[in-house]
Amino acid sequence: MLGHHYTHSFLETAVASVNAGCNLELSYGLRNNVFMHIPQALAMGNITLQMLRDRVRPLFYTRMRLGEFDPPAMNPYSSLDLRVVQSSEHRNLSLEAAVKSFVLLKNVRGTLPLRAQDLSSQHLVVVGPFADNPRVLFGDYAPVPEPQYIYTPRRGLEMLGANVSFTAGCSEPRCQQYSRAELVRVVRTADVVLVCLGTGVDVETEAKDRSDLSLPGHQLELLQDAVQ
Repeated sequence: MLGHHYTHSFLETAVASVNAGCNLELSYGLRNNVFMHIPQALAMGNITLQMLRDRVRPLFYTRMRLGEFDPPAMNPYSSLDLRVVQSSEHRNLSLEAAVKSFVLLKNVRGTLPLRAQDLSSQHLVVVGPFADNPRVLFGDYAPVPEPQYIYTPRRGLEMLGANVSFTAGCSEPRCQQYSRAELVRVVRTADVVLVCLGTGVDVETEAKDRSDLSLPGHQLELLQDAVQ
């Protein structure tokens, strides 16, 4: 509310939020939070103690039902570690979810799927800022994964035994610096070219909007050169 000029201070924001029924803040940090001003609002009479208790009660009731205040021995998840989370069963399920989440918009002349038995006789080229950059493959509010479990398009194809060449063309999604000559040199020898483009959190995320839907920087030029 402060950022949208509905209020003029954290104190005003705390009062307006509590009066509106809000009982939980997505905080700015550890020290400078809006709801840290609730005691001041209470002392000034902007909110009442009964109102504060009414807001807190459902919040803590929910946290209790979730077991946040239970001893660790009562929490069935407290004994889980990476050996369980990254077990083969869970990783296979993640792979299945990833495979089934793809959306195929167009499949000219039945190009896809690429058949594993044909890959050894073909030269594949993977290009683009998303072709082999694990950092940019995850969206906003995504977890921080272990690097060893991240499979970029380049890494995935190489695991299939394919003859793969790679050049990013531009190393980051903003694609301000584009190596056209290198891309053309690598693509010229290919049987199949996979172009990996997009935006990612470097370009757009919460509180970072764009004025148009164009590909960032030289990405469109990269695509056109690869096709040409």
